[in-house]
Amino acid sequence: MRLKELRSHGHAPSLLGSFLYFDVSFMIWVLLGALGVYITKDFGLSPSQKGLIVAIPILSGSLFRLLFGVLTDRIGPRKTAVGGMLVTTIPLLWGWLSGTHIAELYGIGLLLGVAGASFSAALPMASRWYPPHLQGVAMGIAGAGNSGTLLATLFGPRLAEHYGWNGVMGIALIPLLCTLVLYLFITKDAPSQPAARPVKDYLNVLKVKDTWYFCLLYCVTFGGFVGLTSFLSIFFVDQYHLSSVSAGNFVTLCVAAGSIVRPIGGMIADRIGGVRLLSYLLIGVTLCMLGVSQLPSLSLATFLLFAGMSCLGMGNGAVFQLVPQRFKNEIGVITGIVGAAGGVGGFFVPIILGSLKELSGTYASGFIVYSLIGGCAFVLLMVAQNTWKKTWALQKSSIKL
Repeated sequence: MRLKELRSHGHAPSLLGSFLYFDVSFMIWVLLGALGVYITKDFGLSPSQKGLIVAIPILSGSLFRLLFGVLTDRIGPRKTAVGGMLVTTIPLLWGWLSGTHIAELYGIGLLLGVAGASFSAALPMASRWYPPHLQGVAMGIAGAGNSGTLLATLFGPRLAEHYGWNGVMGIALIPLLCTLVLYLFITKDAPSQPAARPVKDYLNVLKVKDTWYFCLLYCVTFGGFVGLTSFLSIFFVDQYHLSSVSAGNFVTLCVAAGSIVRPIGGMIADRIGGVRLLSYLLIGVTLCMLGVSQLPSLSLATFLLFAGMSCLGMGNGAVFQLVPQRFKNEIGVITGIVGAAGGVGGFFVPIILGSLKELSGTYASGFIVYSLIGGCAFVLLMVAQNTWKKTWALQKSSIKL
């Protein structure tokens, strides 16, 4: 059983620290989305503005992930993570003590992207401690930190009812600082940490075709997950006229699906191959989003979103079962680059849903577009698979496509 093998391989405290760091950071990263209904009331935002406000942290997170990826390979994931948590206190303090103008919202959103960059330090910390046959499950456990969205969507609206959205930003400092202290005590960089190289050497991975395949695939899986997470509360309130707290409950249910199954996706990918699993999941995403585009009853829409988010969550695990095997020596920077691509996808999802709602008067058009994107990703995967069979996969018998 591979879960048992984790006890005898690697460093369990560092794996736990990676999960906690990613979890609390992910919670903070999507806070504006979880509090979007309250922010909208304060500022009277249009549908397109709603999409932009919740999408800004996702886009800035993409840019910071590139920086964090290089830092992780040069100074190690531990120092990078500690620095990231310290910087993340700035937007939380800003939102708590001020945040009264829309221009400030943009600035807060930009800095919240530092929390989103945690991905580029948390996953390499986990990956470097474990051998190839445990990569899927180890990366899945660390990556399950995206369950932090559950905390944001479940508790954010409830706390905002009593303390306002500004107060929630201040309350978020408590788990962040607690995690920082624990992280400092229990984690350490793996002995396999590579020696620092010139920055230009890391960027050579951009010349590799596989890098772009992974980027596009993760743009759809992770981008869809985080983009929907940020926008679904607005969707449930606008489309089904739910209260803010009730909408948060439904979003939490959908997000739970994608968060909990990410490690499962990694484990299954270890057994049957990342490509095979991902192909099934992309078909599932396509069908689920097509179903949501029909704007069915609340119960059916919730079921379809639950299933779709499950596919996206396992898809994230499947992609990162393959990535560290292909780019073992550049795992920090490649995680940053692929993670950045996922963030870009997450930026466009709420923009698409919000803008097309404003243009067409219905959310159906946005979900149809995302369904088509899922189908295109499946075709891309089939093309990439043919390339992989002819190159790196054939050279490594332990790798399962």
